[in-house]
Amino acid sequence: QVQLVESGGGLVQAGGSLRLSCAASGRTFSSSVMGWFRQAPGKERAFVAAIHWSGGTTSYADSVKGRFIISRDNAKNTVYLQINSLKPEDTAVYYCAARRPNYPSSVWAGDYEYWGQGTQVTVSS
Repeated sequence: QVQLVESGGGLVQAGGSLRLSCAASGRTFSSSVMGWFRQAPGKERAFVAAIHWSGGTTSYADSVKGRFIISRDNAKNTVYLQINSLKPEDTAVYYCAARRPNYPSSVWAGDYEYWGQGTQVTVSS
């Protein structure tokens, strides 16, 4: 059974940092694009960042460029999202997702096959 489990969320003051982790199990994701999305109350799920299976290519939403860093450790089947300079508008549930093996990166949630349960990030002003 494939599972993605996020952790690392919490309550942080504006300007602070958090490191989110997504541990994958059930199969290896070393050939899959991994992504992070977020969903704020009353809003649709939105793309945050994605990373190629080699780790060499990353993409980010404009709203997080320069503040968020996505990385992965294929040996640990884990993907990370370092989030810095947090703003109240970053408050959301953050989800990890995986594409099918060898599919290209995408910003569309519908292109991702597997999803975690989400981890809450709340930024106070």
